[in-house]
Amino acid sequence: MRIADIDTHFLQSIDFRIEGAFAGPTIDGIRFKDLKTHLDGRGDVIELWSKPWVEHDGMIVPTHVYQSATDYGVVKCWHLHEIHTDQFTVTRGKLQVVCADVRKESPTFGCVNSFVIGVQRPALILIPPGVMHGWKALARPETIVVNLQSHPYDPADEFKFPWDCVLEQVWEPRNG
Repeated sequence: MRIADIDTHFLQSIDFRIEGAFAGPTIDGIRFKDLKTHLDGRGDVIELWSKPWVEHDGMIVPTHVYQSATDYGVVKCWHLHEIHTDQFTVTRGKLQVVCADVRKESPTFGCVNSFVIGVQRPALILIPPGVMHGWKALARPETIVVNLQSHPYDPADEFKFPWDCVLEQVWEPRNG
């Protein structure tokens, strides 16, 4: 199935399996790298990307980098790409990232992963083409995301769906 052929009816037909938030990435092709914080009395430095990570951790060399801000409580989703790979981190705030494998040929089709990253847990997440994803800002006043993409932005490779068409129950916070 081509990414361009995916619609909300197809998404609603998937028997999604939500993995525990602490399971780590279980979707084929997703990479999750904890980032190092170098802290001293003057402040801190967090490494956001390094070329050795391409070979060692399966990250990609970015060709397009941008920063975006998401206001507290806002859910930005769902979207996916046929060509480009997203690879991003948080530089301010806290973000819940949810990924759903909608690639019918994938061994992890229907699997859903949720991650919480931010200044308390700096990490770099790589999301391959065909994996639907989105995020929710969990910190006030906003969360800042830096995306290091495989390709320059192309609106023809941006497939969007309403945030509440599937998986409404995955978003944090949950009381209990």
